[in-house]
Amino acid sequence: MHASRSLTETCRAVILLALAFAPSWAQDAFVPNQKPSIQVPRVEGTIQVDGDLDEPIWSQAVRANNFTEFRPGDQIKPPVETEVLLAYDTNNLYLGFIAADDPSTVRASLRDRDQVFADDWIGIFLDTYGDAAWAYELVMNPLGVQGDLRWTPNGEDTKFDIVFASRGKITARGYQVEAAIPFSSLRFPDRAEQSWKATFIRTQPRDSRRQYSWATISRDEPCFPCQFGTLEGIRGVRRATSLELLPSVTGSQFAARNLSQPGASLDSDKADAEVGLGARYSLTSSLTADATLNPDFSQVESDAAQIDVNTTFALFYAERRPFFQEGGDLFDTWIDAVYTRSINDPDGAVKLTGREGRTSIGYIGGRDEHTPIILPFEERSDVLVAGRSYSNILRVKQTFREDSFLGLLVTDQRLSGGGSGTLLGGDGSYRFKKNYRIELQGVGSRTVEPTDAALSAGVRTARFDDGMHTGALDGEDFWGHAAYASFERSARRLNFDFDYWETSPTFRAANGFVTQNDNQRSSFWIGNTSRPNTRVLEEVQPSVSVGRVWNSDGEFKDEWLNPGFFMRFKKQIGFSSSYLFSNERFRSGYFGGIRRGNFEMWVDGYERVQPGFFVSRGRFIARNLAQPVLGDGVNVSSWATVKPLQRFVIEPEYAYSQLRHPDGGPFIFSGYILRSRFNYQFTREMFARVILQYNNFNDTFEIDPLLTYKVNPFTVFYAGSTHDFHELSSGAGSYDLKQTKRQYFAKLQYLFRI
Repeated sequence: MHASRSLTETCRAVILLALAFAPSWAQDAFVPNQKPSIQVPRVEGTIQVDGDLDEPIWSQAVRANNFTEFRPGDQIKPPVETEVLLAYDTNNLYLGFIAADDPSTVRASLRDRDQVFADDWIGIFLDTYGDAAWAYELVMNPLGVQGDLRWTPNGEDTKFDIVFASRGKITARGYQVEAAIPFSSLRFPDRAEQSWKATFIRTQPRDSRRQYSWATISRDEPCFPCQFGTLEGIRGVRRATSLELLPSVTGSQFAARNLSQPGASLDSDKADAEVGLGARYSLTSSLTADATLNPDFSQVESDAAQIDVNTTFALFYAERRPFFQEGGDLFDTWIDAVYTRSINDPDGAVKLTGREGRTSIGYIGGRDEHTPIILPFEERSDVLVAGRSYSNILRVKQTFREDSFLGLLVTDQRLSGGGSGTLLGGDGSYRFKKNYRIELQGVGSRTVEPTDAALSAGVRTARFDDGMHTGALDGEDFWGHAAYASFERSARRLNFDFDYWETSPTFRAANGFVTQNDNQRSSFWIGNTSRPNTRVLEEVQPSVSVGRVWNSDGEFKDEWLNPGFFMRFKKQIGFSSSYLFSNERFRSGYFGGIRRGNFEMWVDGYERVQPGFFVSRGRFIARNLAQPVLGDGVNVSSWATVKPLQRFVIEPEYAYSQLRHPDGGPFIFSGYILRSRFNYQFTREMFARVILQYNNFNDTFEIDPLLTYKVNPFTVFYAGSTHDFHELSSGAGSYDLKQTKRQYFAKLQYLFRI
């Protein structure tokens, strides 16, 4: 009896001693915030956004803390503390971020907006409608330089911009950032009290790209916004601005050399000036109408050159024009039925985007003066430029449950000289059992070709659809269809994706970017992810992809097996490799034994330089030859971000491609493109940029200097020029680099909120 009592007392003493000396697991166990909720207080007073957080009004703010590390650690306590202060008044949501850190290790660059993602940054991720259809990503680096994106299930919209104020400063204990987000910049339901889904995320790039969130993020939950917390108590707010005007004045002067006259000099046009006007009217807090008259849709930065020497299909260039970027994610579908650059040179355009409950609606209409036409075929595409056209695009999207939707899409393009292209379709996504998803899309098209012998003079006249139609624009009228289906799993470890695609021989998308038809494809990808998070290794993922392609007659076109391997190490070092086994039929020739390896590596863990490169080596089909062959080739690309100073960044890029005849024959082609971008930031608002680009394939050289003063994404002044050079013959077999084109331009646009 005494022995039993003595043993019990001894055990109790051991337990109490363990509790006293092991608080990390017994007394102070870390518990992440699972979908937390917070009441945001209304305040009265003035906040000067300067990064100091010293106004008395901040003492009334509510505090969000207890952040969780979700990458590379898995829902663990972070090594540094983070706190967010929140309040609001009639016009703004106020945020104060306090990030504890060793100030000597904090990464902060003085850059243009949206160039902060290699720095430390912190911000709010906000889903104002709470249905996981999209979310704002508003982040700032320690100096308060902004980055804004829109999250969507299809990826992040990096060209999204809104107006908000922010300033930051590095302190003795880390850094702090102050921000004011106008309600006039946000879209949200029109109701008396708002309940917004949100989290706050901090990224700390050191040995790893560590990320911390107020609402914990689970790797086993594929829906990112579904895990957000809730901001409650925001009452009586609405979009304070009903009308926005964006007038612009653009001046330019163009000069070109007549290449048909040897020795001719640059011939300059008269300087030209144009006035344009954009307008936006908020019908409700979530529905906005936009219009633009005589817009200047020229780009202040030319598209990066792409190597097209061995492709038979049109090249894709991203949309850069702000008018079409706003709300552009609504028009994204798996089949590229909407490509806003199909409205190439409009003299006027209108747009309607917004939400009503769980229904999103988008409409774009425009009159285009120079209309691109993509003619897709089984093994190539042709691109023509017609005259005036009128385009109308309508999109409706209805969300249901959590992270699921149904959608409707209608597009119609009418050429003023005759001819049209109309498309109608539906799509949907349904997530079930948390980790599984079904995606479906089906569209039908009707094409009425214009009758224009001159326009189609360069189109090869091969027939398609079993010889029923010609490739020329000769007034034919036909229907087509396209379909997509996917079943996929997204989870902590095992992930897979089974896809099926189909386009009929007569399918065309007049307002889209469909470059190939008469194509059916099935593919399956599976990968298994493990995250050991050791001192050296963070993540490993072996994977394999298999697929097969055939045409509408059932003729085999391609098949492949592609095992791959991905690893992520400390110091933010990424490594990816794969090896392709493929057999393909191209232009009635069978090319078996296609084998090539791909290797990619990048290093983002160093503040001053972040390099990367990609190599693909093996056997490629020479598609640009009249008689294609299977040659030995290599593609190489490399890139880097070099920051010698806080204000100065250099971004070089290099792309090289070569293909040699089989059995060691001569090169079929060999060349490279070298592009470098130099940026110097004078202040937060003003920077200078110079782009140098040399294309070895066509012996062209380009210099594009630009000076920018940017108050916000919409109030901006540009002054710059473009200079194109080409190696021209000077006789006796010698060549000189001579300027062939030159343009000077200046643009001023200013946002008025009324």
